[in-house]
Parts: sequence; C-alpha cells; structure tokens
Amino acid sequence: MNWCAIKSWWRSHGTLRNLYLLVLGQLLSLVLALMSFTSSLIASLGVDAPLTQSLFIYLSLVLVYGSILLYRRQGLRVSWYWYILLGFVDVHGNYFVNKAFQFSSITSVTLLDCCTVAWVIVLTWIVLGTRYSLWQLFGAAICVAGLGLVLLSDAGVGGGGRSKPLLGDTLVILGTIFFALSNVGEEFCVKKKDQIEVVSMIGVFGFLVTLCEIPPIELKSLESVRWTTDIVLSFAGYVMSGFMFYTLVPYVLKLSGATMFNLSILTADMWAVVFRIFFYHQKVDWLYYISFAVVVIGLVIYSATEKDPNPVSTLEDGDANVPYQVLVGENGSLAS
Repeated sequence: MNWCAIKSWWRSHGTLRNLYLLVLGQLLSLVLALMSFTSSLIASLGVDAPLTQSLFIYLSLVLVYGSILLYRRQGLRVSWYWYILLGFVDVHGNYFVNKAFQFSSITSVTLLDCCTVAWVIVLTWIVLGTRYSLWQLFGAAICVAGLGLVLLSDAGVGGGGRSKPLLGDTLVILGTIFFALSNVGEEFCVKKKDQIEVVSMIGVFGFLVTLCEIPPIELKSLESVRWTTDIVLSFAGYVMSGFMFYTLVPYVLKLSGATMFNLSILTADMWAVVFRIFFYHQKVDWLYYISFAVVVIGLVIYSATEKDPNPVSTLEDGDANVPYQVLVGENGSLAS
C-alpha cells in the first residue's frame, strides 16, 4: 500500500481519526496536568520563580528543535517578527499561570485555565475566520458545563487554596488571555506545514524574552532560594513535561485547530484530581467523575460534527490563501 493510499484510507475513516484525536488530546491533557502538578509542587516548596521555570523549557526546545532547524539550513517560512510576538505572549501566559500557584491550589488554577477555550473561540472566529456549527458550539458548551460541576464540587469539599485565592484566580485569567493569543498564533504558524520551525522559534524567542525579564522581576527571589534535591527534581519534572507538551501541541493544532486543542485539555483538571488524591491526600467529590464524563461527551460531539468544507486537493496544490478549515483534511501527512 503506497503513501497516497494510506492518506486516502485515513481521510475516509472519520471515526478512527476522531478517536485518534481524542486519545492524543488526553495524552496532552495528562502532560499539562504534570506541568501543573510540578509547578504547584515548586510553589509549595517556597520557590517563587515562574520565569525561571519556563526558561529551562525554552532552552530545551532550542537545543533539540533548534539544532534540527540549523541542520536543515533552510529559511523561515514565517517572518521572524511574528515569532517574537508569539514568544512574548507564550512567556507571559506561562508566567501568570505559574505565578498563580503561589496563591491558589492546583485544582483552582487548572479549572480557571480552561477559560482559554472561550478566548480561543472568539479569536479564531475573528482572526482566522474559523466558523463553528451549532453542534460544535453545543459540544463546547457541554464541556464548559462539565467544568461547572467541578466548581460545585470544589465549593463542597474545598480546593486546598492558599493565602490569596482571588489574586491567584485573577492571575490565571490573565494567563488564559495570553495562552489564547499564543494558541491562535501558533495555529496560524502551523499552517505553513513546519512544526519543527514553530517549536524551535518559540523556544528561541521565548528563551530571549524570559532571559531579559528575569533580572528585574525575580532575581532577588532566586537569590533567596536554598536549592534542595526536592526543588531540583521538581524543576526537572516541570521541564520534561513542558518539553513533551510543546512537542505535542503543534501536531494537535495541525490536526484539529486551537479550539479542539483547548477543549481536549479541559480534562487536565481531572488528571489534577489524581495528583490531589495521591500526593496531597485531599478528598474528591463524586461530582468530579460525572464532570469527567460530561466533558468527554462534549469532546465527542465537537469532534464528530467537525467537517472539512473544502476539498483536500486545494491544499495539496499549495494554495496558501485557502481557509484554515481545510487543515483537517491534511491529517494524513501527520498520521505516521
């Protein structure tokens, strides 16, 4: 069976494609939960260094994917100034969310982080011209309703909050705005069909922006840190999970777009519950399990009603001006 036949078979099996997207989305969700857990652990150990945490992730992206890009010796497909903007918003999304762990619990942060979905739907509608069917919006609404059940659960058993939960919540919401800008910007760049370039450039400019901001913002905080084995291991866990997250994100965006990506990672809060049970020894209300089921149902509705309104051949002919939705039909090239 040749490659064209494989791509044709993959496109004709929508159910398998949707299942693949759901599984990939849950893998991404688990990795995001690991990032949240390790960031929360760093905060609980008394370290207030959100920028430094991200610095090492960006450095790892530069070392791995930047080396691959240099080996290729090819020009950038997206102008460098777009990558500066992308790196800037990505850095500040990470900063505000990581900073929030100083004031809020892991459950509260992962919950409010899901506000990114609303911003992404608005931005993709305005910026990328993405149009959603009523069924897709209905699926997204079901996902958000599932998160509402988690809020009810937290209200009943408590979220293990820290000293200033309202400030933490505000920081998370600010972070979701920057994350939405980052997701939509990355989705736009991924349209150029080179995930390696996108990830490496996020690493390069994210590293440079972070390096410039550390001295005025958190140098004093770093000087007061007494480095222990637990802190170092927490940092290492955060960097490894962050590297995996940035590696997977472009493929999910390429296959399904920023909205499906953010809907998939809504279940990161459910994975956070697992860490909350086994590491923080906190009780979990039965509503969490119902919430998980509701979110999965919403994801299935959204992915099952997502359609490719344009012929695949248009994209394969190399027309750069075709609407974004045709990327869904291009997934065969990434299914290997």
